[in-house]
Amino acid sequence: MNHPAIETAHLRKAYDQVMAIEDISFQVQTGEIFGLLGPNGAGKSTTLRILITLLQPTSGQAFVLGHDVAREADTVRRLIGYVPQERALDRFLTGREHLELLAALYHLPKDEARCRIGELLKLVDLEAKADQPAKNYSGGMKRKLDIACGLLPNPKIVFLDEPTLGLDVQSRLRIWDYVRQLKARGITIVMTTNYLDEADRLCDRLAIIDKGRIKAMGSPAELKAALGGDIVSLTIGASDTPRIDALATALRALPMVRAVNPKPAGVDIRVESSEKALPAVLESANRVGCGLELVTYHRPRLDDVFVAHTGRAIRTEFPDEDPC
Repeated sequence: MNHPAIETAHLRKAYDQVMAIEDISFQVQTGEIFGLLGPNGAGKSTTLRILITLLQPTSGQAFVLGHDVAREADTVRRLIGYVPQERALDRFLTGREHLELLAALYHLPKDEARCRIGELLKLVDLEAKADQPAKNYSGGMKRKLDIACGLLPNPKIVFLDEPTLGLDVQSRLRIWDYVRQLKARGITIVMTTNYLDEADRLCDRLAIIDKGRIKAMGSPAELKAALGGDIVSLTIGASDTPRIDALATALRALPMVRAVNPKPAGVDIRVESSEKALPAVLESANRVGCGLELVTYHRPRLDDVFVAHTGRAIRTEFPDEDPC
């Protein structure tokens, strides 16, 4: 019988009186890149930690390749690889020595370990630096070593927790290339992220998680298409920002406006057609006395989808640490 690579049903996790996740249900098909998208504290990391057997759910079930993560944790661990946000690297060990140490912990035969380590160093482009101490590695190189460590046991599913957190643009793009290579090898990937561009470009499907619940799920293209319409963005002159709430109220009264999202320096408006709506939008701004510095419009993007389903932008103020 063919099982989904991952299946969760009504997962809940509570810490004392705080509900980290509520009623999380989804499936991941074999060979997919599936993303859990949301801000810090949304519940995506809690969901991932349940799937990799580091946490027990308060209720609900989760299965990895047909195995219950709570009752068959040892079996699940033999099937998966995990790349945390930051691995505890010994700055004096070389990249190769880190992999050799991990291979010993996995009880891999020496010949198999040597072969796997050579393959992985080539995959993540660390062959030339493999015998240098980790203290000499850049942030991007350390992340490559993290990925190699996660792939060492030759897993069928790899879990990536914020794979490009804190990296520069070029390093992020290289990590994206490695993730695509893993997919090409037939590996199923589940990744958490709060980078919208990362989710849009990498994920076959994604779940938007906010306040412990799945708000929307589908491919990035499906989610954007389902939103429909155009997004008109108004940037208001600094002296007129106190009138933003009045402008938002006026815009919501227009029949062609579907949604209005006020921002510190203006508003984003979802409309049926930007060409038809723009004259009425400009007239409303003039009526409430808002001077406009910039007017732009675009088709829905993933950040617009996030706002539509959660009522806020993903870059709102959130704590640096993610307890959930």
